[in-house]
Amino acid sequence: MTFEINSGTIESAFTEQERTLLPSDEDVRFYADHGWYLSKKLLTDDQVDALVEASERFYDGHRDRRLPARPPRLAYWVPGKGTVQRHNDYIHYENDVIGEILRSPLIGAVAARLAQAEEIRVFQSTLIYKSPVPGETTNLVPWHFDKHYWATSTSERMLTAFIPFHDCGVENGTITMIDGSHRWLETGERDSTSRHFAERDHDELEQMLAENAAYNGVDVNKIPMEIPKGHMSFHHCRTYHGSGANHSVDPRRAVSLHLQDGANAYRSTALSDGTPVAYNHDVLVRLIDGEPDYGDPEFCPTIWRQ
Repeated sequence: MTFEINSGTIESAFTEQERTLLPSDEDVRFYADHGWYLSKKLLTDDQVDALVEASERFYDGHRDRRLPARPPRLAYWVPGKGTVQRHNDYIHYENDVIGEILRSPLIGAVAARLAQAEEIRVFQSTLIYKSPVPGETTNLVPWHFDKHYWATSTSERMLTAFIPFHDCGVENGTITMIDGSHRWLETGERDSTSRHFAERDHDELEQMLAENAAYNGVDVNKIPMEIPKGHMSFHHCRTYHGSGANHSVDPRRAVSLHLQDGANAYRSTALSDGTPVAYNHDVLVRLIDGEPDYGDPEFCPTIWRQ
């Protein structure tokens, strides 16, 4: 993997203190080699506490706006679903407080450095709540990588920021990376890869990970992310990752913020039987020349541009 480190314009946009929070050249090289990066403290304690408060209001029913249509594969927890792991997509759209914090230019600039991109836009955001119930099977997130579900996106530089609302470690089921897996060659595409991991068999995904590791002649090196409050992890769109049970006494709260570089665009994709592949955006974003616009500022706002 080759890349150029271009930081001048990004660094000039921030104060001296903020510039110290950006990835160094060494950090960018590490991300290129390993497929993940642990950030410095990008959010203040007050910002993180505001995320917790806003998420509680959201769970109690508060919405600043609602989606104009319901995509067919929308992840959307409601109280009637009980103690299952909660996922609520488009939280940056439906909640103003959370959305404003997620649109932080500093988060965008970190992502731009890592992805070596001149522009970063939101692609998706999901509010996550993992209840403190060790036996809750939905709390177990099997191995997967995000690009499997983004087949209609042209970019290979997309990435995700995992943003916990507290100190996050192994005890409460932190995100765990498979080191270097973004560099693996795949054994073959499967139609099932277009489905979200929650819709798929755990054993199938475990087998897929093992097969791909063996195909590439490497060991599976699992790296749990120990993330202090206000920090976050970033991972490449092809980095395998998952998470375990929450063994703590408190819920594990977080947002998964999926980010796209400015060059990303929609592409028509089909399964082997000819069935078109769709992403949730496709029924929400505006159309340009009849195709979904993944740069629609209403749903995919730009948070950093050089």
